[in-house]
Amino acid sequence: MRPILIIFLCFISQMVLSQEDFLAKQYFEDGEFEKAKVFYEKLVAKNPKRTDYGEQLIACYQQLEQYDKAEEYLLTTLADKTAYPTAYIELGRNYGLKGMQDKAVENYDRAISEIEKNPNFGYGIGYKFQQYVLLDYALKAYSRAMELNPVLDYEFQKARIYGEQGNIEKMYESYLKMISQGTVSTANVLRNINDFISSNAESPNNLKFKRILLKNAQNNPDLLWNELLSWLFVQQKQYSSAFGQEKAIYRRSEEKSLQRLQGLGRLALEDQEIEVATDVFSYIAQHSGDTREVLDAQLNLIEIQLMDADEKKLQSIENTFTELLEEHGNKIETLHLQIAYANFLTFNKNTPGPAIEIMERSLEFPLNNYGKAYIKSALGDILVYDQKFNRALIYYSQIQKELKNDVLGQEARFKVAQTSFYKGDFDWALTQLKVLRASTSQLIANDAMQLSLLISDNSLEDSTQTALKKYARASFLNYQNKKTDAVALLEDILENHKGEKIEDEALLKQGQILIELKQYGKAEFNYLKIVEFYASDILADDAHFALAELYRTVLEDPEKAKRHYEQIIYNHQDSYYFPQARKNFRKLRGDDIN
Repeated sequence: MRPILIIFLCFISQMVLSQEDFLAKQYFEDGEFEKAKVFYEKLVAKNPKRTDYGEQLIACYQQLEQYDKAEEYLLTTLADKTAYPTAYIELGRNYGLKGMQDKAVENYDRAISEIEKNPNFGYGIGYKFQQYVLLDYALKAYSRAMELNPVLDYEFQKARIYGEQGNIEKMYESYLKMISQGTVSTANVLRNINDFISSNAESPNNLKFKRILLKNAQNNPDLLWNELLSWLFVQQKQYSSAFGQEKAIYRRSEEKSLQRLQGLGRLALEDQEIEVATDVFSYIAQHSGDTREVLDAQLNLIEIQLMDADEKKLQSIENTFTELLEEHGNKIETLHLQIAYANFLTFNKNTPGPAIEIMERSLEFPLNNYGKAYIKSALGDILVYDQKFNRALIYYSQIQKELKNDVLGQEARFKVAQTSFYKGDFDWALTQLKVLRASTSQLIANDAMQLSLLISDNSLEDSTQTALKKYARASFLNYQNKKTDAVALLEDILENHKGEKIEDEALLKQGQILIELKQYGKAEFNYLKIVEFYASDILADDAHFALAELYRTVLEDPEKAKRHYEQIIYNHQDSYYFPQARKNFRKLRGDDIN
């Protein structure tokens, strides 16, 4: 036979096998076990050494309650002395399904006895017992294999089993022993422990973990225990306690790195733990010998001050910026300072002119594409504020072209669409947004979809786009921090464009701005109006989530918050807010979640 013909026949044979494999899996997943069985019987006949096909065939027999056929197949398999001993576990489980518990135990014990012949069987046998939730047997398999061959290490698997058995304290002790011995990375262990830790400091699992850590710290004063205590306090949102641990770590550490404290400060700031964040960044500014670290900490402190700044505070902040620029100078290493100052002058002091000059000087530095994009994006934002839309669009377009497939490029494209929207060029905005709806960033894709629908829906209904132009103007006023003017213009839409499609958009936007103005009662009214009159429209989930967050974080009405999270969970499962709504709902309900 010619070699080409042999190759062709092998190729055809492989194609047939692949097709049968695909169909068998598909039928099994669809619950059509009779059809799956036919294909697996063929696959097993052609590939008797493929244990995966054999196990799937056994599963088909068992799903169809054809236990005798499964038993016959397994006994035939075990007649071959080279058969892997997990077949005894399969046979034992089959007997268990038939109600023959004694014979099930007999075969489980037989599987364990095979480890005596070859300890390397320990992992496969232990894993198979775990699959069938026969956890005592799994522990016995792993432990016996390790006794017979001390080189084998299945402590990680055993720790997981302790957790599955509910023996949480023993699980913690096992994991911590592995970390202290250096056999497993801390990050790997914490990923597993995290499943048992909640944000509730009084949860039994949390208290057990804390007690074991404190005991270890007393017996062996190692920095590891401080690091783990800090991690636990962060999970429990006890940032002040975590700060105490991090200070102890810094004082006792030889490296004197403040990176852990920087991370803690950012977490506290994100969770609006302003006092702790202030303490952390102040500590970094006082103790770091690294100029960049000190500057980052000082800029974070400025960001905190800007959260609630009156005219007097703004002047003090401007003085701080001036002092920092005099101290550190205008150079590549201080670009983040220059951008922060330019944004302050623009969005807080309403003086974009000097800010534009600062950014234009910064562009003269020898920067790579990312550095240039960083400056151009900030400069574009300031130019938009100053209503120099065309110049801003040039910078955004340059970023988009230079970093086409990067998230920065996608963000720039969205800014092109947003700026076009502000200036009333709705067609060009739509062109950009259609591309962005397939963005790799879910946030950009979601924002692009919402703005795209806003434009298209309200262009179809009103060819003059009068209400849409007002809405765009209100959005721009909000961008300029002229929030009171934005609220007034949105009120004009609500009064003069009743019944039009844009009404729910105006209610939502106005509600969001009212929250920023701390006019919570008015914001609540807007959101309630959306869920009452526009319950089946696209913004219903936005309004439900906004109400839930308002009740949870500001108005302190957890029962109302739960009701609105529930609306998203049960009626808006495709919502962008679904994962967070479910998580927050479970927390309010008191579930023990990580």
